[in-house]
Amino acid sequence: MEDKDFLQFIASIKKKTGIDLALYKEAQMKRRLTSLRLKRGYNTFAAYFEALSKDQELFYEFLDRMTINVSEFFRNPSRWDVLEKKIMPRLHRESRRLKIWSAACSTGEEPYTLTLLLLKMGLLRDASIMATDIDEGAIAKAKQGVYTDRSLQDCPKDLLTKYFAKDGITYRISQDVKNAVTFKKQNLLADPFESGFDLIVCRNVMIYFTEEAKHELYQKFSRALRPGGVLFVGSTEQIFQPQQYNFEAEDTFFYKKMG
Repeated sequence: MEDKDFLQFIASIKKKTGIDLALYKEAQMKRRLTSLRLKRGYNTFAAYFEALSKDQELFYEFLDRMTINVSEFFRNPSRWDVLEKKIMPRLHRESRRLKIWSAACSTGEEPYTLTLLLLKMGLLRDASIMATDIDEGAIAKAKQGVYTDRSLQDCPKDLLTKYFAKDGITYRISQDVKNAVTFKKQNLLADPFESGFDLIVCRNVMIYFTEEAKHELYQKFSRALRPGGVLFVGSTEQIFQPQQYNFEAEDTFFYKKMG
């Protein structure tokens, strides 16, 4: 009965939102959502879904829990050094205008990190940055651009001083940085992708998906990149047979689309 209750919940969520929870690792997702449901006092997923349908705050909390909105500026700093010193200079030599996409951007730390990096390199005028996420609540937070110390622990001090204003216990990012990013809602697993990207950044998201869903996503990312374009993934998301997606490793966690 418990399994039937969860499977009906998956079907109801898909019908309501277009989000297919069956493409996420089941044990992980079920454990996370069961704990949230019980915390909110619902004995079944059926009762929980009925409440989600009526209460927008509860629905946004469900999306937050499902998508794990944990992000930081310059997460894994050594990889951002590689992007700055090796990957971005080559991409800029090949494209007069860089087309960049932060996929599953959560609360904005990643696309704003890209913006800060481009400002530092003097390339922002020659770039466009799109950022997408499935969670409208996360996008709303990203557009506010307000962050805590924890999110900024790896942000270089000169950039922190120049582009953030301290506001009590939080930091507010400058309007110039915010204006550089276009945020959109998108379901990576269901929606079509734009094409012709020089750089796609999708980090620490694939770990939640089934192998089939990952395979489909890597194919979609490959098609969305121009030849020579790069997919930048998270530190637990190495692609073990990149050639099947028309990729070759350019550096650790950077995959270049072959021509």
